[in-house]
Order: sequence, then C-alpha cells, then structure tokens
Amino acid sequence: MKYLVTGGAGFIGSHLVERLLGDDHTVTVLDNFSSGRIENLDQVKGNPRLLIRHVDVAHYEEIKPFFEGVDWVFHLAALADIVPSIRRPLIYHKSNVDGTIAVLEAARSAGVKRLVYAASSSCYGVTDKFPTPETAPIKPMYPYALTKYLGEQYVLHWNKTYRLPCVSLRLFNVYGPRARTSSTYGAVFGVFLAQKLAGKPFTVVGDGTQTRDFTFVTDVVDAFLRAADSEIESEIFNVGSGNTYSINYLVSLLGGDVVHIPKRPGEPDCTFADICKISQTLGWQPKVRFEEGVRLMFQNIDRWRDAPVWDEKSIAEATIDWFKHLGASPS
Repeated sequence: MKYLVTGGAGFIGSHLVERLLGDDHTVTVLDNFSSGRIENLDQVKGNPRLLIRHVDVAHYEEIKPFFEGVDWVFHLAALADIVPSIRRPLIYHKSNVDGTIAVLEAARSAGVKRLVYAASSSCYGVTDKFPTPETAPIKPMYPYALTKYLGEQYVLHWNKTYRLPCVSLRLFNVYGPRARTSSTYGAVFGVFLAQKLAGKPFTVVGDGTQTRDFTFVTDVVDAFLRAADSEIESEIFNVGSGNTYSINYLVSLLGGDVVHIPKRPGEPDCTFADICKISQTLGWQPKVRFEEGVRLMFQNIDRWRDAPVWDEKSIAEATIDWFKHLGASPS
C-alpha cells in the first residue's frame, strides 16, 4: 500500500515511517522541517520506497499532487509547545488549523481511503476526572491546545460532510528516542536527559508530585496503525499508557540531584487517559512499561548530548510569557 505521513521527520512521525517501511509499504513524507529533523529518518535513509518532500502542509496547491494514489494519510504535522504558541498564535493557527484543512482537502480530492489525525490531550486542560474519558469537558488553556482541538473538529467535519473516513487520536505525553529537544522550553524527558549528561540537577516543577501519562512512542505508532486498519470512522480515541507516573518517580529512575522551580499556570496536576474506548473498540493495548521505556531512553541518551541544558534562570526567562498571559506570577 501507499501511505503519506505529514510531519514524518518529527519525533512520532519518524517512528511511524520506520514501521510502515518495515512492513514493506511505500511512504511519502511531507515536512517543512520547522521542528522535524532529517536526521530522524537516518534509519531509513536511501530506502527506495521512501519519498521525502520539503513542503509546508498549509500550502494546498503545493501538497495536493502528493496525495494522488495514496491509500492512508497520517496527519502529524503541527507546531507544538506552550510558550511559542502564546507568543505567535497566528503562526500556530496557520500550521495547525489551516494546515489540517489543506491536508483534509488534498486527501478528499485524491479519494484517500483513510485519514488518522494526531490530536492532543491538552484539549482537556485542567480536568478533575481521572482517568479522563473522551467525553470530558474541553478546556484548552493556551493557543497550541486550542489549535489542535480546532484541527480535530475540522477532521470530524470533513468526515461528516464529505464522507472522508477519519479517526482522531488524542495523544498523552508521548516519549521515546528522538523526542524533541530544542524548543522555547522542551518536554520533560529532553530537559532531564540533557541535564543528566551535563551533570546538572533536574529542574522539577513544583514539588514533583504531579503525574503524567507517559506513553512510549512505539505504542503510539501501534495505535495509529490499528486505527487506520479498521472500519471505524468519525471517532475520537484517547491513547495513553494505562497509568500515570509522578515526576519524582521519573527522577528516581534517572538518578540525580534536584532543584525545584515554580509551578506553572495552565498545567494539570495529573494527566491520565481512560483508554477503555480504544481498547474495546480497536483492541489496542499499550505494551511498553514505563520502567522499560526509561531504560530504552537511557540507551539512546547520547542523542541529547547537543540538546540545550536548561537551568533555573534560563527556564524562568523562557517561560515569562507563560506566567504573564495565563494570569499568574512565578513564586
């Protein structure tokens, strides 16, 4: 079969591309490399069944030809992170909303058989229901979360109006090799691993008792393939690990000194996906235990040798707009 992966040079996208090529499919990657890296595809470099195109998915006329003859589309291209979305909301809307509409239209016009959208659990905001089901109230706290949710709404609308078979997966705290390391303020694994390599203390937000539903990237790839290879459409599924883990527990697994930094507004104390729906409907279950996932990250720790090493001061400078616009002061 012939597949197309937007954002295929990104963290999750590159793992998905590897899996599809490993299953002997033909894959086209569309990526503007704003956050993706060509090095993420080194494992499949030179594969004759891989086509990589440097293009912005928001440019409909440019991407349209690449959808011809494609069976499945996996739409992962997006700008991520809280701070830059607060600073540049128009750019985030263009990438995450306009880009999604362009991909949907290109898929519809080409007669694509299935489209799977990478949504975000950030749409739930600060919730009080755990584990959190797909029916929980939607409360996006910052532009990134809002644009990802709007993209999801367009996906479901194209399914309803144009009969384009679509499924949306709300991803929870994905981690694994090749996780992003460079941004205004990176994800916790990238931050901690770079600090570990540099012999610096881990910068733990608040008291570290907050928990996250850390989900290993290969499990997420399995969920994408399970969703695509089904007859289900117009549905939303949470994708999580089946558990939630404290930052303090992560620190204990990594081993090292700790400094505490102020708790940030708009961040939940807990993320924990209710995965009953995807398990019962698609038969998907996570396989990688958190402890095993952390061990695999350690095996790839050299990937973070060139990542920025954050400390209390640089984090405070990077997150000043976060506190300013979400109505709180660091303390």
